Amino acid sequence: MSDHAHKLEILRGLVKFKSNTQKIWGVLVLLTIVTVVEVILGILRPEALMKSIFSMKILNWIFIILTLVKAYYITWDFMHMRDETKTLRRLVIWTAIFLVCYLLFILLHEGGYVFDVYDNGYIKQDF
Repeated sequence: MSDHAHKLEILRGLVKFKSNTQKIWGVLVLLTIVTVVEVILGILRPEALMKSIFSMKILNWIFIILTLVKAYYITWDFMHMRDETKTLRRLVIWTAIFLVCYLLFILLHEGGYVFDVYDNGYIKQDF
């Protein structure tokens, strides 16, 4: 039973639940709160968060971080990754990290090419 008890917590053990049903509701509430924060920030767009860090607005960084938090909890709890072996969890995570890095490389490389084409004016056909 003690092995099962550590799986009924979220936020690294900060919030603990007595049953799996309570944990599902707890995760749902957590994801709802994160989504509401994202929506409110998207509507209000505070001027203080419009400054750039690493060539991107602080607000965009907040959206990316909150989206990663939601993806983590959806995968960890609703897709039951917490119950899998450490090897499978690492395999899934490292594959996802590799694919995200690869897609970012492609986007940056192709984005630079498109910028150069538009910047130099060599457009033969504008789609």
